[in-house]
Amino acid sequence: MATGGTGLAGVTVTAGAGARTPFSAEQRLLATGLVLAVMLVAFEVTSVITALPTITDQLGGDSLYGVSLSVYTLANLVALVAAGEMADRRGPALPFALCIVTLVIGLVVAAMAPSMAWIVVGRALQGAGAGGFSPIAYMLVKRAFPHDRQALMYAYLSAGWVLPSLFAPLLAGWVTDAFGWEWVFLGLVPFALAVGALAVRPMLRYGPLPFDRVGSKIPAAVVAAIGVGMLVTGLQFANPFLAVTTSLVGLALSIPSLRRLLPAGILTAQRGLPAIIACRIIATAAFLGADSFIPLAADRTHGSSPLVQGFVIIGAALAWTAGQWIRARRPPVRTAPAMRTGFLLLGLGLVLVVPVLWEWWPLWATFVGWSVGGLGMGLLYNPATVAAMSYAVDGREGEVSSQVTLADAVGFSLMGGVGGATVAIADRSTWSLTAALGTNFALAIGLSVLGVLACRRVESAR
Repeated sequence: MATGGTGLAGVTVTAGAGARTPFSAEQRLLATGLVLAVMLVAFEVTSVITALPTITDQLGGDSLYGVSLSVYTLANLVALVAAGEMADRRGPALPFALCIVTLVIGLVVAAMAPSMAWIVVGRALQGAGAGGFSPIAYMLVKRAFPHDRQALMYAYLSAGWVLPSLFAPLLAGWVTDAFGWEWVFLGLVPFALAVGALAVRPMLRYGPLPFDRVGSKIPAAVVAAIGVGMLVTGLQFANPFLAVTTSLVGLALSIPSLRRLLPAGILTAQRGLPAIIACRIIATAAFLGADSFIPLAADRTHGSSPLVQGFVIIGAALAWTAGQWIRARRPPVRTAPAMRTGFLLLGLGLVLVVPVLWEWWPLWATFVGWSVGGLGMGLLYNPATVAAMSYAVDGREGEVSSQVTLADAVGFSLMGGVGGATVAIADRSTWSLTAALGTNFALAIGLSVLGVLACRRVESAR
């Protein structure tokens, strides 16, 4: 889901200029399978976020709300590294099939959950299954499609979010009201099985490519997930000593592991790929750290139904897709200014979201305001993806694509964990939920400002 002034491998992409290389029948089949996989993930993510406030109401309160979000992305973290590595070493078909099976198991476990603890287990399996799709899709775009169609392919992948963005939150809200939240999970099982049956076959012709093999990064991914999990979990402990100790141990585990998984120079946003990956972390943390808690604010502050909660976040998803299509059809000459514009709009959208915490504020206004934030994400996301993948060499597409998607997982895990911690603290103390959610939104606004500054060091490979 990306475009930019420079295409993969440094080839300039100008949408709409000159004749394009036509897609073969096999490429069209592969493109269809990849888009449907994106739609599956989009339906799963948007549906569950809509149903989650009702689930926590019925099974265990707000204290595990953030945990169910964080565990999903932590499992994503491990899966995307494993899938990218396996795709480089074994080809994309096997890891893709394993992802489908894991996702289906996670959906069934969550649907049958008697408590929030089992919801957390199901969400972990769902995250592990869904986490592998993005690195596989990115590497296949690089390997299977001509340079002059790769930016358009990323736009096609982004378009996979359109129908889920339109219908999934509303459908999930209706299903939750009419049949129960269990069917939000069960309804996705046939879809997942159908995607697997369609997409795996055209992937079989893309086997491993020879490259200089280095040690596996999967153990580092596992340690990083454990470390980040301990960090965000520690923030939620009531005992100060236990909270500080657990968080510090989490930091000690996660920092060295993430340094092995991500390009050197992330923390200082060194010019090039490190700055691009840093911007992805910041953008995902800012956007999803707010988006995941808007339905909770609509539920607790306004007493809205799951159907209305779903409606509130639709605008951002649609605007995100619109922004990606704008970048696909009108690629920016320079990546950095395009991403900076996106961060500015994201920050503005976050500011416009804050009034959702006031009872008198109409939810339709939150719909409009958050659409501005979604547009900003769409405008910056595509250029960031193309710029990052321009650094991928033949045989290591899975490694770079894993770093891109790992950035998303880290950003969401950290912000989801911090957001979950504020909600958990409010649940067991006199601190109001409004103050907790307001803190989350303020942090997200600060991150968007940081993203604007980091864009100064963004550039594609030449």
